[in-house]
Amino acid sequence: MSLEDRFDVPLVSALALREKAIQQNYRPIIAVHKWFARRPGTLFRGLLLSEFVDGPLSETFFHSHQLSGRRIADPFMGGGTPLIEANRLGADVVGWDINPMAWWIVGRELEHLDLDEYSRAGNALVDHLQAEVGSCYETACSLCEENVPVKYFLWVKTQPCLGCARNIDLFPGYLLATNARHPSSVLVCGRCGELNEVADRRTPGRCRACRHQLRLEGPARRSAVTCPDCGTVNKFPLPTNGPLEHRMFALEYHCPSCRPSHRGRFFKKPDGDDLRRYEAARQRWLDSEARYVPDDPIPRGDESSRLHRWGYERYRQMFNPRQLLSLELSCRLIAAQTHEGVRNALATNLSDLLRYNNLLVRYDTASLKALDLFSVHGFPVGLVRCESNLPGIAGGNGQPIGSGGWTNILKKYRAAKEYCDRPFEVAPGSRTRTYATKEWIGDRSPVDDRPRRIIDLKCASATEARLAPRSLDGVFTDPPYYDSVQYAELMDFCYVWLRRLARSSNAAFASQSTRHTDELTGNDTAGRDLAHFTDGLSAVYMRLAAALKPEAPFVFTYHHNRETAYHPIAVAILDAGLVPTATLPCPAEMSGSIHISGTKSSIIDTVFVCRIPGGPVQQDMACDLKALARIVFSDLKSLRSGGVKPTPGDARCIALGHLTRAAILRHHATWDRTVSTSAKLTAVAATMSLLPQVDDVVSLSLPPQRTREGFAQADLQDVHSLAG
Repeated sequence: MSLEDRFDVPLVSALALREKAIQQNYRPIIAVHKWFARRPGTLFRGLLLSEFVDGPLSETFFHSHQLSGRRIADPFMGGGTPLIEANRLGADVVGWDINPMAWWIVGRELEHLDLDEYSRAGNALVDHLQAEVGSCYETACSLCEENVPVKYFLWVKTQPCLGCARNIDLFPGYLLATNARHPSSVLVCGRCGELNEVADRRTPGRCRACRHQLRLEGPARRSAVTCPDCGTVNKFPLPTNGPLEHRMFALEYHCPSCRPSHRGRFFKKPDGDDLRRYEAARQRWLDSEARYVPDDPIPRGDESSRLHRWGYERYRQMFNPRQLLSLELSCRLIAAQTHEGVRNALATNLSDLLRYNNLLVRYDTASLKALDLFSVHGFPVGLVRCESNLPGIAGGNGQPIGSGGWTNILKKYRAAKEYCDRPFEVAPGSRTRTYATKEWIGDRSPVDDRPRRIIDLKCASATEARLAPRSLDGVFTDPPYYDSVQYAELMDFCYVWLRRLARSSNAAFASQSTRHTDELTGNDTAGRDLAHFTDGLSAVYMRLAAALKPEAPFVFTYHHNRETAYHPIAVAILDAGLVPTATLPCPAEMSGSIHISGTKSSIIDTVFVCRIPGGPVQQDMACDLKALARIVFSDLKSLRSGGVKPTPGDARCIALGHLTRAAILRHHATWDRTVSTSAKLTAVAATMSLLPQVDDVVSLSLPPQRTREGFAQADLQDVHSLAG
């Protein structure tokens, strides 16, 4: 038996679905640094165990294993999930990524860290920051008048009126907080700026300070605002004028003395002292010498050009002076660290900290917290912004208060590395951690002198991979999804800072940018189209497949809404001489993720299991409409058994995976990889057009009544009676 027989879709679905809901609870290692679209660690653990360990997956999954002597490769390591899971199971790993940020992040995930040294250095850094700039993040409590830490400063963009030069607040709306996590809703008065607590935000009444009628809607909409004084209609943004200015209009703070007797959060309108504190930080920044704050220009790109439209031409413009001052001081402290592992860890922390400390961070009016820059996998430039307390606030119980500060980052990073030393699993229906006593993550055991594992990470394109024939026991990877996320454009935001702390000893940081002409993502600005993606993917698959041992698996995850995005997958598999022996469904995302919620995107990946055939390949897959609908229906039934509520988008991605497999099987015997890329894509497209159309398969496998209910209330008839 092998992976195709032992993989347990309901079990892995249940584990993956729960992991993606609160990933830091089940795979704390992801907190080392942000990376995009990480696949569940439970999925790749399930795949590896299904291939290499005898016995039902429901039994083997929760036991310790050692795959010593196995060598696993990942040509697109990204955040490192397949390599981490393989390394944890004792295998030697080799990985490639063209993006130096990915290479760095996986290196830190797999690098052993002295936790005592790290905690000492991290605590010293926070103490130093508090001494240097802590007072800049304080305010006077409105109740007891004591100086207390601010959790969040709220800012609104402003623009001078073209008619009368008055500065206009660009409020899209005046709602600061809903009553979801606060006793009442909080609205900003559009006339005097006072904060008003209201019982019903639909009928908010009048401002308690100036008696002006409170409103939910703000004056800024559809890139225009009307001046309240002269009536001039002002358009925004105006890129030639540079970034818009900001005005501080509210604070959320924490008062430990008043907290026990106070209901809800603490909000206030900034007073004169708050403005003076900010001005003092601004002046101190202007008087200081920037050694580490980058002055790099922001290159054009599909995502980064959005910043240009708002007047941002350099990365440092995306931070206010108080943030720049605190970040510069942090960098100086990190650069002074003599312990290389600790310095690497703290430099990684600072890079990750940037997500919460910039001028694009939003304040969630329902959950009442800062939302990091990359929560939507882009550069969302909004009119109301949130500034976090960068040093962070430590609560009396040791738990950080608020999000986005050093105290939060240090705590999460330590938990991530503790997990490396003592990895665990949690069985379905349980909250109890089962520690895998013989497993660990890293290059060496944290408790004894067991032999070191080989970890070979390369900051390079896997199109240049040099591997001996029959040297790999498996390839497990999560390749780019064509045009889904512009990884390099987004990661440059962190990279321009990190390289100033790491470049002296790392050749991977020699480049000014993480962007690369060979990056495998569709990008209109860079002229990377579907053919470019196909060529790169095919080159990688051919090199890695040539290094597989006989019958070793080549396994990868994939999903996309568009059929054309599957054509390169088919070409790459065929060029590599591989045959898909199974296409398996598994949850890969969380439906509540900000970049997915409310869209038609799927949370389900197709896991393509491929092998080099040992003999003739038969078209062993039924390709008529009813047969394919039965297969998709069966997959949806298995997912539902694991707690998934499938959507039409999920059914579509599952169907496209099976249709791609069917097309590959039709081409395998006569495939000519020497013809042009265009001809290959055309051939695959033509074959898929002869197969049942994906919309018909979805309609038959997920009828209308089930489409609405996502199978939640459906009577799951026997799959063989479907469409009978």
